[in-house]
Amino acid sequence: MRDTKETRIVCAVDLDSAGPVTIETGVGFFDHMIEQVAAHGGFSIRLACEGDLHIDPHHTIEDCAIALGQALKQALGERRGIGRYGFVLPMDEAEASVSIDLSGRPYPVFEGTFATPMLGGYRTDLTAHVVRSLAENLGAAVHVRVTGDDDHHKTEAVYKALGRALRQAIRVEGDAVPSTKGVL
Repeated sequence: MRDTKETRIVCAVDLDSAGPVTIETGVGFFDHMIEQVAAHGGFSIRLACEGDLHIDPHHTIEDCAIALGQALKQALGERRGIGRYGFVLPMDEAEASVSIDLSGRPYPVFEGTFATPMLGGYRTDLTAHVVRSLAENLGAAVHVRVTGDDDHHKTEAVYKALGRALRQAIRVEGDAVPSTKGVL
C-alpha cells in the first residue's frame, strides 16, 4: 500500500502463482507493460492506483513502480534459494537487455532513448524512471540497454525482458542464500 497526496496504491505480488494479474493504474499502456512483467515473470501482480492523472501520468507511474518494487522485495523475503541473477529479448527490430542482481543493493542503469514522447497516455521518458524506482525499492541492481527504431517495440521489449530477468532471478534453485557472504 502506498498512500500520498498524489496517489493511492494497493499492490500485491505472489511469486508462487502466475495469477491473478490485475493492473488498473488509469494509464492503459502502462497497465499493458506491467501485465508483460507479470506474464513473462511468471508471477501474480495485483496493482490498483488512483492518481492525479488530470495533472500528468508521472506520479502514477513513478509511485506504482515504487509500490511494485516494495511488493517484490517483501515477496522475496530472505531471498534464500533464489537464482539471484537474470535476459536479452528481441522484439522485431528492437532489442532489450536487462541484467538484474537481487543483491539487496539498489543500482539502476538505463541506456536507451525514445523519439516518441507518448505512447497512448504513457510518457516514454518515464521508462528509465520506472527502472530506477523499481531498482531502488526492490533493492536490486537493474541494468537496461535498449536499441531499435520503433518506440512501442523498444518499450515493450524492456518490460518483457524485465519480466524474464525477474523470472530467472527469483527461481528457487536450492535453500542457500546465493552469496559468498551468506547474506543478501
